[in-house]
Formats: sequence, C-alpha cells, structure tokens
Amino acid sequence: MLPDKLREHGVVGAGGAGFPTCVKAQSQVEFMIANGAECEPLIHKDAELMKHFPAEILAGMNSMMDAVGARAGKFGVKTKNAASIEALKGSLQSDRIEFVMLGDFYPSGDEYELVYSATGRLIPPAGIPLNVGCVVNNVETLYNVRMAEQDQPVTRKFLSVCGAVREPKSFWAPVGAPFRDLIALAGGAAVEDFGVFVSGVMMGALTFDLDEVVSKTTGGLIVLPRSHYLMTRRTRSQREMNRIGKSACDQCSYCTEFCPRYLLGYEVQPHKVMRSLAFSVSGADMWNQWSELCCACGLCTLYACPEDLYPKEACDDGKRGRRAAGLKFVQQKPVEVHPMKEFRRVPLANLRRRLQIEEYERETPFEEVAFQPAAVRIKMRQHAGEAAAPVVRQGQKVKAGQPVGRVEEGRLGAHVHASIDGKVRSVSPEYVEIEAN
Repeated sequence: MLPDKLREHGVVGAGGAGFPTCVKAQSQVEFMIANGAECEPLIHKDAELMKHFPAEILAGMNSMMDAVGARAGKFGVKTKNAASIEALKGSLQSDRIEFVMLGDFYPSGDEYELVYSATGRLIPPAGIPLNVGCVVNNVETLYNVRMAEQDQPVTRKFLSVCGAVREPKSFWAPVGAPFRDLIALAGGAAVEDFGVFVSGVMMGALTFDLDEVVSKTTGGLIVLPRSHYLMTRRTRSQREMNRIGKSACDQCSYCTEFCPRYLLGYEVQPHKVMRSLAFSVSGADMWNQWSELCCACGLCTLYACPEDLYPKEACDDGKRGRRAAGLKFVQQKPVEVHPMKEFRRVPLANLRRRLQIEEYERETPFEEVAFQPAAVRIKMRQHAGEAAAPVVRQGQKVKAGQPVGRVEEGRLGAHVHASIDGKVRSVSPEYVEIEAN
C-alpha cells in the first residue's frame, strides 16, 4: 500500500509545510493537484527539478492519483517555465493529467490560489483542499513519492543556493548538511558580511548561523548582504514593529486591498489588525479577529504598505494572542471572489524591484555535485506533527537510508533517516549527529 511506503520512507511536503504525505494518500478526492508554481522570488529549484526529473514527478503524481481515487490530475506550472513544460509534456504518459498554466505572480503557489486556478473551487475559510475534493502536493514531494515506491527514503533535498553568491545553482544536498557547505558549493558568498534567507525572502526565515542544517522542507538559501534593505526590515523586534505601526499607520487599507486571501473572498483585513496597536480601549481582540485567516505571505508588509510598516507581523501576533486566549474566528459571509482580483495581482518582476533584489535574479542551473559533508545533523522534527524519537545510540555505525528516528504508530509525524554512512556522534531529543566514515 502506498500510504505505508510513504510513512516508512519519511515522505512529507517538500514545499515547506512538511505535512506527512501518507495522510494525504489515504484521502478520497476528485482532483490531484501538482504544485509547480514556485512563486518565492529568486528561487528556481522546482523549475530545475521539473526540467531534469519529469518522469519521476509524473510517476509519483500518477501513483498519488491512483491512491486517492482522483478522476483527474491538474499540474500547476508557470507559463514562463517553457523548458520545464516541454520536459514534462515529453514524459507525460497519461491522458488523466492536464496542465494548468499560471502567470508569473505572487503568491500563485498558495494552496487556496492554486485550487481556485485549477478547479474554480474555493476552499472554506480555515479549511483545507480536501474540503473541496482536492489533494495538493509539491512537485518534489511527488518525486519523493516515486522514490518511496522504489524503497528509497528521503535522505536528500533538492534546493537552490542563490543571491549574493558567485555561482548560483541547484543541486541535491544530504539532509542535515550545514549551510556553510552549501554556500561553498555555490562558489562562496560574494560579500563578506551577509545573512541567509532560508526558503525565501517572503515566507522564509532569516539566519546568520551557517551551522544550521538542511531539512526535508528547505527550499533554498538566499544570501544577501548584511546591509540590505530586507535585513534591516527582518531584524527589527516585534516591539519595535508595533511601535512604528502605532505611530505611523494612517489606515490607507492598501495592505488589505492587495491581500491575496481578501481578494479570494476571505475576511482577512490587515489594516483593521493594525488598529489593535493603537486602539487599546476598544480591545485588541476586536481587531485581531481579522488576522486569523491570514496566510502569512508577507505581501502586505513587503509590497503593499507605502510606509514600510508590518501588517503581516501584526497579524502573526494577533493570531498567537487569539490562540493563547482560546478564541476562534468563524467567517459569516460566503466566500466570493473580489471583482478586482485579477487586476491586483502582483507580478514577480514588480515584487523583486520593490524588495531591491532585481540584481540577484539569475538562473540557478541544476548541477550534479559530488558532495560528502564531514558530518550531518538530522533533526527529529522536520515535519508537521510530533517529533520523531531517536532509535540509534551514540557510537553506533549507520548506513545512508537507515532510520535514525521514528514516530509512534498512529501518531501524526514522519520517520527520519541517515543521509550518509558513518558513526553516530551524538544523540538528543532534537537531533542525531552522524560523523562520516
């Protein structure tokens, strides 16, 4: 059974969420949707994956379609990725799969956006694609589905290293490999003082720790100078963001008018959430209810706001506060697409200019690299659900592909596996460190 193979071999959503794919494979739906939209600025790893491994992706998609009983497959891919489309069409052996051509907009890869583009269906507020008869998988996840069918666990991650590096490229990296090694494989940083956006400048995390390691959900590394505009924006504290917003927000509502979820018909209104920073007499809970359906795409903060304020971060804070208080927002109005939706799309080129990263927009060609890290650190939590529990001991010899962490049967989570041959150097509830032979 496919779900059993996916669980045993640790397949999770490779696009970022890390949801265990075995759970999706147990659904029964009408449509299986492949997400090849890849809308984070500068990252092109999915385009490279589709170009070089189309047969494996399509085989994984067919297997998922069979497992979930889908009557049709929808493959979402941007029209601009002509080489990827040509490769996929050349490997297509099923008339059950059709391509959904997408424009070069942000965030066209959001599940709610993609389901609507592919099927015309609107997911219920706070719902999931399953609620409208769909399952969505990232293209790398589908590649991993095919590998799991061949009894190959997830031990590698396909990613791009780009930005201020000398040789931007895409390649396979062992799970658990340190960032410093991956940056070196891309020719090293082109600047002395830099930070690294992990998996994207919009929805990814910022780190300055080059000993951080690759996980099953790492989409790429974007190196930018420490002095860059985005570094300044991201390194402010929540308190400072709130103080600036309290003093400067003039309620222009651009953040709401450009919000992709609002334009789809969901009651997300960041400009009202910003009122919680100042209108304390009326109560933050009253304003923060408009944050709960926010998808955290960052468009309001990094593109829409003319004053460089932080509505996305205010929404994040509002959601945390409401969860802690046990409050839940339920949308009362029916979901109806805004009549201006198609006219307020944000092209990637415009977004890159607004983010001041246009100079870093370059191809990241796939390259087979012979890379063996001296050691890897395999995190026990690389997925949604419970962390895996280590099943190896210090000093034990392990082989690549061998389980080093397992999740108890019946629990939501994913097993994790050694990515190199070697000896276990240390074990903790958070990770297993393996030293290469």
